Amino acid sequence: MNSISVRALLVRGMLAGLAAGALALAVAYFLGESRVDASIALEEAHSHEHGGEELVSRTMQSTAGLATGVLVFGVAIGGIAALVFCYALGRIGRFGPRATAALIAFGALLTVYVVPFLKYPANPPAVGNPDTIGQRTTLFFLMVVLSVLLAVAAVILGKRLAPRLGNWNASIAASAAYVLAIGLAYAFLPSFNEVGKDFPASLLWEFRLATLAVQATLWTTFGLVFGYLTERLLVPKAGAVTAGGGTTSHPAAAAS
Repeated sequence: MNSISVRALLVRGMLAGLAAGALALAVAYFLGESRVDASIALEEAHSHEHGGEELVSRTMQSTAGLATGVLVFGVAIGGIAALVFCYALGRIGRFGPRATAALIAFGALLTVYVVPFLKYPANPPAVGNPDTIGQRTTLFFLMVVLSVLLAVAAVILGKRLAPRLGNWNASIAASAAYVLAIGLAYAFLPSFNEVGKDFPASLLWEFRLATLAVQATLWTTFGLVFGYLTERLLVPKAGAVTAGGGTTSHPAAAAS
């Protein structure tokens, strides 16, 4: 990868992240916001404190605030994933740009969200002790870091085992090692059960499914869009016919 290619891929990654963020925003608004409103209504119904002025209105939170957060997050993760793509292309197997982008998107969804989510799932308003929110947040991000680092270690382990075991057996062994390590992390890290008895289980389940749908939409869209853009950049056509009957190389060849 030369500097021109990295720069071009970074821009495409951020654009793909923006597109992914836009679709994830739609999912978050139509699936998640109604559950958040229902949770807030339950919280207010059971609260003994009245009065107090909101620093940011709920309308602003659910529109401009939500859009800003999701779109900025999409652009940020798009840029980071593009840099990971630059390193991973050709190093994790004989995969083309689209397949590599899809693998990175799937791996990010799994390690950055799904694995930590299974240990520390998202909670709507009215669920969770305010006194433990700092600890819960710290442990969630610790789980993210552990998941990512263990996934990287599993990939390295798989590559080192491949010459002796073959690609398939090495992949299975590395995956088993990752699952075992994550299981130990689940066992030793503290858990929290702070859902009130009067909070509807269906509402909690729907909220958590909505958050999972947002992340799945974000990473799936990113993988598809970024894969398409990178293939157009890095796999140019053999030649384009000019008006005079000659051929000229594809412009992307200069960047690859």
